[in-house]
Amino acid sequence: MENSIQLVEVDKKELTLKPNEGLLLINEQPFTGYAVQHYNNDFMAEKIAYLNGKRNGIYKKWFETGLLSFESNYKDGLQDGTTRSWWSNGNLRSVALFENGIAQGKQTQYYKSGSIFKEMNLLNGREDGMQTAYRENGKIYNNYEAKNGRIFGLKRATLCFNLENQSVVSDTL
Repeated sequence: MENSIQLVEVDKKELTLKPNEGLLLINEQPFTGYAVQHYNNDFMAEKIAYLNGKRNGIYKKWFETGLLSFESNYKDGLQDGTTRSWWSNGNLRSVALFENGIAQGKQTQYYKSGSIFKEMNLLNGREDGMQTAYRENGKIYNNYEAKNGRIFGLKRATLCFNLENQSVVSDTL
């Protein structure tokens, strides 16, 4: 299927979206091919594969510099497989997994510097299992477990006291 879609590239401006049905049309017929859009500097801005009017195959977006900014796979109009995004400096921004349009499994987000920001585990689009967020220096910011819609553990916890010479000092005492 990928080879047959590669044969037809049409500027996105020439296509019409039928929002009630979620179909992309050309000459009032469901579009099969690549919908493309370019920046003024002729660099590709985005390229989306369609089959019978629905996203089907690879969807890519680029920054004006030509660096890839987003890549996802679609199956019958729904995200399916690995989705990745990048920062404008080329560092990875996020990695997410989808099954039939629903986020599943491990999802990871990164700071612009490349350090891990957040690691989440999802089941049917909802948090399930360990969820961890980090500060840019690598220290844990959040660390909790989500189970059946409930959260167990520390979520944005900050201490309200300091230890100095092994004694508790509090602003409120």
